[in-house]
Amino acid sequence: MNKFLAFIFAILTLTSYSQNKNSVDFSIADANQTATIYIDKNTDALIVWAVNDLADNIKEITGKRPEIIPTNSFLKSGIYIGESSSNLFQSQKNSKEVANQWEKFSIQKEKENLLVIGSDVRGTVYAIFEIAERLGISPWKWWADVHPLKKEKVALQLPRKGIISAPSVQYRGIFLNDEDWALQPWAAKTFEPETGDIGPKTYEKIFQLLLRLKANTIWSAMHPSTKGFFTLPGNKEMAQKYHIIIGSSHAEPMLRNNVDEWKPKIYGEYNYFTNKTQVDKYWQDRLDELKSAQNETIMTVGMRGVHDSKMEGAKDLAASIEMVEKIIVNQREMLSNTFKKRLSAIPQAFVPYKEVLELYDNGLKVPDDITLVWPDDNYGYIRRLSNEEEQKRTGGSGVYYHISYWGRPHDYLWLSTTQPGLIWYEMNKAYENGAKKMWIVNVGDIKPAEYDTELFLDLAWNINSIKSDGLNDYLKDWASREFSSKVSAEVSVIFEEYYRLAFLRKPEYMGWSQTEPTTPVKLSDFSEEEIWNRIKAYDKLIDKVNNLSDLIPAERKDAWFQLVVYPVKGAAYMNHKFLYWNLEATTSDENQKEKYQVLASEAYQKIEELTDYYNTKLSNGKWKHMMSMHPRDLPVFDAVKKNTFSKESPKSSSKQIVIQANQFISEKGFKDYNWKTINGLGYSNNAVTLFALKQQYFKTEKPFVLYEFEIENAGDYEIDIHLLPTHSNNFDDEIGVQLDRNKAQFFKINTRDRDKTWKENVLRNSAIVKVAASNLQKGKHSVKVEVNQTGIVLDYITVKAN
Repeated sequence: MNKFLAFIFAILTLTSYSQNKNSVDFSIADANQTATIYIDKNTDALIVWAVNDLADNIKEITGKRPEIIPTNSFLKSGIYIGESSSNLFQSQKNSKEVANQWEKFSIQKEKENLLVIGSDVRGTVYAIFEIAERLGISPWKWWADVHPLKKEKVALQLPRKGIISAPSVQYRGIFLNDEDWALQPWAAKTFEPETGDIGPKTYEKIFQLLLRLKANTIWSAMHPSTKGFFTLPGNKEMAQKYHIIIGSSHAEPMLRNNVDEWKPKIYGEYNYFTNKTQVDKYWQDRLDELKSAQNETIMTVGMRGVHDSKMEGAKDLAASIEMVEKIIVNQREMLSNTFKKRLSAIPQAFVPYKEVLELYDNGLKVPDDITLVWPDDNYGYIRRLSNEEEQKRTGGSGVYYHISYWGRPHDYLWLSTTQPGLIWYEMNKAYENGAKKMWIVNVGDIKPAEYDTELFLDLAWNINSIKSDGLNDYLKDWASREFSSKVSAEVSVIFEEYYRLAFLRKPEYMGWSQTEPTTPVKLSDFSEEEIWNRIKAYDKLIDKVNNLSDLIPAERKDAWFQLVVYPVKGAAYMNHKFLYWNLEATTSDENQKEKYQVLASEAYQKIEELTDYYNTKLSNGKWKHMMSMHPRDLPVFDAVKKNTFSKESPKSSSKQIVIQANQFISEKGFKDYNWKTINGLGYSNNAVTLFALKQQYFKTEKPFVLYEFEIENAGDYEIDIHLLPTHSNNFDDEIGVQLDRNKAQFFKINTRDRDKTWKENVLRNSAIVKVAASNLQKGKHSVKVEVNQTGIVLDYITVKAN
């Protein structure tokens, strides 16, 4: 009987481990034994660190730490980890599959062994962290306190053929920016007071995070609050220790942090027209320092001002173009002479950010082997991508993208609310148009941008990992890993609505104020109905978060607060603060006024309480000084005062018909281009665009979508076509709108950076085309929307009586 029960238990255990006939399991630890890890005796120190980290994680889960044994040959069964070039794997077929490639790895079960082989050091480390994540270890284990959950048995489930993986994008990384309000004070006062800044101890944790996220590149913090990366002893050595590639932002050519390192009293003006010799020496000094170091780097070339400003000294556009071309020639000569390599072997990047893009579009020549890193418009919409000719460049192209920003028309430095669907769309579009060399995302202070950062870097590693209808499944998997499978479905619902509501209006924009120049808060453009709908939507999110909190395992409570409670409730209370303040202005009832004033005041106090908990009690004070509820002290973050707009009221809202973009009754593509929905994009969460995303003009036959609506009363109407405010290379996106059988009307929809319409569009994430419809008869009508090229995204359509 005992033998029979043991047999049944074994069968049930095997079944629980192998649910899928297409997968195999490798037992890491159970009640009786723990797998041994074998590594080559000459293993690189970084791989040794990652192997020990994996062993520590397994111990945290099971209480048992695998033994790590250096060897040059296969011994007993176990986990064998190393580079393809190591003695361990010389005769292995798997080794040949990854050898001599960039960061590629293989994880396969062979008989009783698990073989983990990387093409190089980073590839091997990524393989180790792939295993850790599959065992339930979050990359955010340290940075968001996602502590492992205890289990007696741990098995690695793999596809039957194993895993072979390599990056879609070669250089993948983050830019630490606008760190004045969180990362820098936290590092200086809490985590690294001995340095008093973002120094090697902080960078070590950042570099470890990058490796866990399969990233390899850093653009270091560079605001006036922070000392230059190379000026603090230990920083570049820490980058070398973790094999992190050092790059620098659009305003820091030749790895020089001008804000901290350029001393006008010593060097004079940062002006290449009048001070070339001193500027050249300044750049050469950094190259000389790097010559004796072992760091991997990507050199940003060109020149802007000291900080985020245009180059000094040029009298006009032509003079700027001529001088930047000369500067790049001089910089490349320095690089070649210093490192004694051919220029194509020295990674270089040119970032045409803000005014520099205008120089490029007006004929600035950039050598073919330099990577063109295309920026977005600071609000998530990529400004330009390589055309067919540019895609032939040997240096390739990349993207510099923002999920955090300081600047006009308004900062968004507090919460991270860039809609995942927008990141997915813009980065897939970039990839299909050749941006495969370098992806950098501006993450601000890292926290609270954890989810968007991971999504961005996951796409950079494997662009095919998430399909256009797969964002919700990705979010569920993330929530299951971070918290528990019991709450993953509900968490995905919360996040989807959190991002959708912020897509309509970010929390930082709820005061309807702007910056540069800074303006005071004012009443919103929302109607009273829209205000109440928004209040109720956020109330539901708060209730859902509260209801789920009891289901979160004790080990994950701190993570739950950081990743869900603070951002969701913070956004809700910021909305409450201004929405109730708006309602106060619309009522003449003094009791109601007082009620709304109290509710607005309470919302502000709740943000204060949440922030205080984050900084003082969360994780036993680990994150003290990390969360500011008033970055840059902009008016939107203040408590609202008694409303002085009592005679004003929001615009009235007449009943309108709303048609989601994916509710078309018919559509027509062109050859291989077809209309598809991107789930989780837009107000509708179901925006539509043409796939494939590779740029294509349509001149004779134009793809279209056809919609139908019905009105109960004859009269004059306005039809508003809501599109995402995307950009085209030549400012020539155009839609045609045909009502019933009338003649189509055509509308250009692109804006120039920083003009009034662009500001309105990015603050509301919508470009609106208004079409007058006079003397419509009662009954059914049709609207056809056609496009002249790819890259145009339809969100929804409204029909309202005039």
